Amino acid sequence: MNRKASRRGIVQISEVANGLIDPVLARRAGINTMLLGSWDEIAGMDFAECTRPERITWPRRASEMAGEGEKYQPGVLTIACEGARALFLSHQQGEIVQRINGFFGFPAINQVKIVQKPVTPQARHRPRPRPLTGEAASHLDGLVEGIEGDALKAALTRLGTAVLGRRR
Repeated sequence: MNRKASRRGIVQISEVANGLIDPVLARRAGINTMLLGSWDEIAGMDFAECTRPERITWPRRASEMAGEGEKYQPGVLTIACEGARALFLSHQQGEIVQRINGFFGFPAINQVKIVQKPVTPQARHRPRPRPLTGEAASHLDGLVEGIEGDALKAALTRLGTAVLGRRR
């Protein structure tokens, strides 16, 4: 099915975005969107919410400077971590290195550098939609009347309230 879709010119937006973003990330930070997307599994439940990979710093190739020798050297992964969790992360460095190398399928990194900084974006205050009254409320009730699932009906009611209750 994907082959037929790609033949017709249909491409998923994630493929287009990753194709545009990956070269920039690789050039500026040495990482890709697959690493960022899989970070929750790599970091584990304990560190998924409080950490973020920032960059991989690759050393200069020793073989270019010394003639012959090992052509590849693993890099250093810089991880942003919030507050006191950095201490616990430092104790888990070996496991994190193993998980990342397992993700890449080769020894990509050999060291982790931890930088303490906020990771989670600050929650912005969103104004609650004003409750619907009169004709708008009865119109919304009529739209969701035939829906059988309680959870779906409640979600659509919230959505309808937000859309119809917008101030213009």
